[in-house]
Amino acid sequence: MPKRVALAVLLSLLLPVACSRIDDSVHRTVDGKPKINRVNGWKYVFDDRVIPEIHIDVPLENWNALLEAYDRDDHTSETVMCSVLYRKGDEVTALDSVAFRLRGNTSRRRPEEGRGGHRTDKADWKHFHMGLNFRYYVDNDKHTIRGCRKVVLKWFKDDPACVREVFSYDLFRRCGIWTAAKDVYCRLWIHVGGDSRAAYFGVYNLIEPYDASWVKVREDSLAARGSGAPMDGYLWKCRYGSSLTNPGASIGYDGQKDSERPVYELKNNVESFTEAKAQLRDFMRKVTDLQGDEFHRWIASHCDVPFLLRTYAVNVLLGNWDDYWNNTNNWYLFFDSPGDSYRFYYLPYDYDNVLGTTNLCGVQSDAGRHSPLEWGSKDNPLIYKILQIPEYRQAYISALKEISSGEFAFSNSVSRINVWWNRISPYVENDTGEDCSLRDRTAGWGNHQEYRLLTGDDRTNFFRIKALVCSKL
Repeated sequence: MPKRVALAVLLSLLLPVACSRIDDSVHRTVDGKPKINRVNGWKYVFDDRVIPEIHIDVPLENWNALLEAYDRDDHTSETVMCSVLYRKGDEVTALDSVAFRLRGNTSRRRPEEGRGGHRTDKADWKHFHMGLNFRYYVDNDKHTIRGCRKVVLKWFKDDPACVREVFSYDLFRRCGIWTAAKDVYCRLWIHVGGDSRAAYFGVYNLIEPYDASWVKVREDSLAARGSGAPMDGYLWKCRYGSSLTNPGASIGYDGQKDSERPVYELKNNVESFTEAKAQLRDFMRKVTDLQGDEFHRWIASHCDVPFLLRTYAVNVLLGNWDDYWNNTNNWYLFFDSPGDSYRFYYLPYDYDNVLGTTNLCGVQSDAGRHSPLEWGSKDNPLIYKILQIPEYRQAYISALKEISSGEFAFSNSVSRINVWWNRISPYVENDTGEDCSLRDRTAGWGNHQEYRLLTGDDRTNFFRIKALVCSKL
């Protein structure tokens, strides 16, 4: 039986299984129409007790279109159609007409070495980041994984331990940072039409994207903090240069045509872009211009400052130098309502180059030993100005000391990493030939090759060094 026919038969057999097992994420409204319970589905997808499998099937012409688009523009946002089979334990969900695209900024990569079309059964596979959107082509609430509309799949770039981003998001959640994305390990296969078998890409990180669904599943948490209608709020992706001192910087929205990648990109409610942009610019002016008691009163009324500083304490403990305060990069900003009566939230993002993987950047040269009180430049004013207020400075120091001696302490951190390594080690070897073993090392380009996670003392172990720095604050 030809492989494409066999796959179609397999999907037709598995799809009833998927539909029969997802009833707890679908509820009926009073008019009898189905309503997806996204919160339950979100909890299911990101439950890490079982490592899920993701099988992607891409027709040859679609795969070649993706490769050609990359060859024209290595930042391409080209989207092609594929099929996805998602297996978690004995439950399987099969979806056709799924949108598939490459992801990453400087890390965006061609899935096959070389140029030109796919080499059937002879591809030189490479790890790459990707995104799956289950609702892009199909307007149906059931065309999801338990109500989950999109997922991000990231390989462990520059992380020989395959643990840094997983550890980071887990630490945020352990420290009560409910704004952080959920993630879970998964195993990944990709089959291109015409190949005799699927290529196994090994272990990936399956990550919740920051989009309108992020707001939806956190409505209760936002409501508990005084947000009346958070779905009307605005979510911004903040790229390199997002210092909050530049209201004249490029500001755009997701899906905008004929536009370069903006510094600030609106990810939801794009139909209200004009109002959202005005709010963002006003926010930047206040962050930049207000001083002294006036800034203190404004920040206290528009932000849960202790929660923001606790979020940032985790960020600094992880050693994230490619962030807002230091490198004006890689974060999200959420306003919980339009107009002037909003509260804003800092969303942590992109944690592959942490835990000792560091390089010269901004004011940083050593993300392990650098003072958490001088993490970035005063020219990036949000965190800097908050820390000039004594009560907030003390709250930040208290959070650093508590977390560094608790959840982040050497023994606790090593215990969790060993659990993850035991789970994924049988699945790491893969068909790309890259990252086929787990190693306690930093990225090869880092300027502090001495850092270790599982071994070492106060001179080489990243957790011990951070704890020592924080104990002296």
